[in-house]
Amino acid sequence: MYELKTKKDVLKTVKERNVSFIQFWFTDVLGVQKIFSITPSELESGLEEGMGFDGSSIAGFCRIEESDMIAMPDPTTFQIIPWRPSDRPVARMICDIQNPDGTPYEGDPRYVLKRTLQKISKQGYTFNVGPELEFFYFASDKAPEFLDMGGYFDGLPVDRATDLRRQTIFALQDMGISVEYSHHEVAPSQHEIDLRYNEALRMADDVMTYRTAVKEIARQNGVYATFMPKPIFGHNGSGMHVHQSLFKGSRNCFFDGKDKYNLSKMAKHYIAGILTHAPEITGICNQWINSYKRLVPGYEAPVYVSWARRNRSAMVRVPMYKPGKEKATRMEFRSPDPSCNPYLAFAVMLAAGMKGIEKAYPLPDPVEEDIFEMDEKAREKAGITSLPGSLYEALQWVQGSKLVRDTLGDHIFDKFVENKKVEWDRFRTHVSHFEIERYLPML
Repeated sequence: MYELKTKKDVLKTVKERNVSFIQFWFTDVLGVQKIFSITPSELESGLEEGMGFDGSSIAGFCRIEESDMIAMPDPTTFQIIPWRPSDRPVARMICDIQNPDGTPYEGDPRYVLKRTLQKISKQGYTFNVGPELEFFYFASDKAPEFLDMGGYFDGLPVDRATDLRRQTIFALQDMGISVEYSHHEVAPSQHEIDLRYNEALRMADDVMTYRTAVKEIARQNGVYATFMPKPIFGHNGSGMHVHQSLFKGSRNCFFDGKDKYNLSKMAKHYIAGILTHAPEITGICNQWINSYKRLVPGYEAPVYVSWARRNRSAMVRVPMYKPGKEKATRMEFRSPDPSCNPYLAFAVMLAAGMKGIEKAYPLPDPVEEDIFEMDEKAREKAGITSLPGSLYEALQWVQGSKLVRDTLGDHIFDKFVENKKVEWDRFRTHVSHFEIERYLPML
């Protein structure tokens, strides 16, 4: 594990470790990892001036007539990639995307999160997040064929993926990423590795590294890992529950020992902001057609806009306070899925919460009964609404959201909406196997 801080540190390590290639990582608007490699001979100039590339070929970046982009590596993200050969190691750095004049590029998702974090930094706050990413191991990418029939917390011999998870955790730790625990999830072949909370920018970088590590180590072992939200009908989908808190220095601003919920006024307003703006940000946190196959009642998916403490059917949960664990006070946003762009998702979550603080949104009472068991009238009486039920519906909310546009900026906002409209239209006009099977014999 290398905790490097400067360009000089990077150059020294590359030379000492005989690094063969340095990968430059960045993401497109949809959060798809983009990678290109340079040789050590190009590294010094790459660190000083960045490396140019054609931005018009990257989803959501720029038009062909303004395609010159610069990938500027962040030396603090330098790490040796543990799943590559150790005799001639390969390293990586995560990049910020710049215009040719050196200014931040408005279409860079990492810049969106940086810009959002800078606003609260001026007030002295740090935004900490701890995501729980679920995923599936399948025999291949051709069909969702289970590797095991295990269930929640099952171990050997049912859980055949124990070694895969172990290898992945070791790789993440080698790259400076702290892992809290891992286990088999509810569905067959479904797994989870939880990362210890960290500052949001570092965590978004870590999420991208996590997804890459899970997939690469699976591939090297002859299986396929997927973060697809709902790959199997009739089984639980994969979520990314995001634990969130605001700190000022070493103090957790969400804790108040005098409150009956041990929540500060700031925490309550933040949660209210998430609840209020949840429909608007769902399209960012759940950005695929398939995301809404997961967000349906009956499979532990949090589709109802509400909060609770112990009740996991609520969209927002506040884990119970433990004496002496004031720093662990947090809220858990349960509806996002692991295929989102973490830079954009964390940015809109923070914006929603901070809007609640700014406007002093009131927090409704918690709902501690099983919402899934309520009928429509009971939910209406309790003031419980639902998240958007499809990508189309989510896009309507996104398009009407000043908060989302202001957070993403006009460029990414417009490119994201444009991309998702195309995706929905292709889905809408596609004739599915379901339709052929159901309608062809009878119509």
